[in-house]
Amino acid sequence: MNIFFWVVIGYLVLLMSISVVKSFAVKSQDDFMVAGRSVPTYKLVATLLCTWIGSGGLLAGAGLAAQVGLSELWMAAGAWIGIILVYFLAGRVRRISQYTVPDILELRYNKWARILGTIVIVIAYVTIVGYQFRGGAFVLELVAGLPQWQGVLLTAGFIIIFTAFAGMLSIVSVDIINGAVITVAVVVAVPLVYFNLGGSEYLAAEIDPQMFSVFGGHNFLWAMGVFLPTLLLLLGESNMYQKFFSAKNEKAAKHAVVWWVTGTIVVETAIASLAILAFSHFNSLAPGSAFYLGVENAEQIILHTARFGTEVGIPLAGGLLLICAAVAIITSTGNSFLLAPSTNITRDIYQRFVNPLASEKRIVVFQRVMVLLLGICAWLMLTQFDTILAMAFTAYTMIGAGLTPALLAAFLWKRVTTAGGVASIATGMGVTLLITVLNNVLAEPLLNEAYIVLPAAGASIFALVAVSLATRPDPAEKWEPFYTDKGDIKDAIDEFRQ
Repeated sequence: MNIFFWVVIGYLVLLMSISVVKSFAVKSQDDFMVAGRSVPTYKLVATLLCTWIGSGGLLAGAGLAAQVGLSELWMAAGAWIGIILVYFLAGRVRRISQYTVPDILELRYNKWARILGTIVIVIAYVTIVGYQFRGGAFVLELVAGLPQWQGVLLTAGFIIIFTAFAGMLSIVSVDIINGAVITVAVVVAVPLVYFNLGGSEYLAAEIDPQMFSVFGGHNFLWAMGVFLPTLLLLLGESNMYQKFFSAKNEKAAKHAVVWWVTGTIVVETAIASLAILAFSHFNSLAPGSAFYLGVENAEQIILHTARFGTEVGIPLAGGLLLICAAVAIITSTGNSFLLAPSTNITRDIYQRFVNPLASEKRIVVFQRVMVLLLGICAWLMLTQFDTILAMAFTAYTMIGAGLTPALLAAFLWKRVTTAGGVASIATGMGVTLLITVLNNVLAEPLLNEAYIVLPAAGASIFALVAVSLATRPDPAEKWEPFYTDKGDIKDAIDEFRQ
């Protein structure tokens, strides 16, 4: 086995050791689900950054950038705008002090909104966890030569066991390390590759200028097709809300968002730039050569660059750091996106409807069992998609169309009604599932994954507005907990500018 394999194993052992140690501190569902509501700003920033930049960015986003250029950042920019918008909600979300997004949905609407919201989250997040397993398999294939099916099983086993040990306590603890590794690795790699390949002269001579155009040869409709899924996902992202619930106070939650958006812009732009530069080199080599990478494997460009970095100017130490960053991205996102739906099932189904009097110990045990079962479901979900990009767009749309409109309306539109919220969730989820199933059974796809968000979100928003306006307004006590004093918005804007 080569040094890359042993570094990956050592890094995983370090992460697992921290999780095992933290498991002894878990005494209640507060500890397991929301880290005892005691997470300070710096830890919150790290875990938000690590959760968001998963295989969707490392593999799908990088693969897209390798093929279309910087226009891939339309996909990333959806999250950037979403994070900025979230800034104005973070304090209020923390003030409500729930455990899950379905908690919020029932508080504003009713139990059916909770149930439907839970279904949406489970489907979407299990899909996202599934492609973290595939990302881990790519890493193990590259560093150890393992067949992908073995790599998927090993990655799944690690993520499931890690998450089951200590839940949110372990995740926020290891994400301090993961966040630092990710940021340093990708930011340092870009200038090394750029200058080694020849700098601006290389860009002018070897890379199509269209790779640096606004739409990369596509049009505005395509840009919105990749922008909206990430924007709507971010605004309805259950992990984010759960981590805001983990913050020690409202101020910590709001300040974390400012640093989160800064870190996300830097890291995602660096990943896209590295993908463009490195792929232009590896793809230009003779097919069949040891370092060649074809378009069909473009999603693996960052991993390929880490493993064969000396070919593009990255020293061995830099390659090892970059492979650790890949491991950090995959495991941290897999852990968070596995914890969230297990929390939803435990809190929003089991504790809410099946066993309301369950003890703290029983709740934690039940959630650990759910982590295992959902991990198995994520593994099975891999068989339904050909690429990570297809899985990402489907999962993003499920949340963005099925959850986000009703969730945002709870905070932003007093006139939304219970019937409108429930109709919106059901419609967004239904349209997304219908198109996805038809795409899988028809000889020709009904609609490209990048465009599913347009009809799905459109139908969800229409149902939200139309049904709300057609039904009697909810009483004030339904919406009052979601609103702050008028001066709070001005104060938030002033804080953000500072």
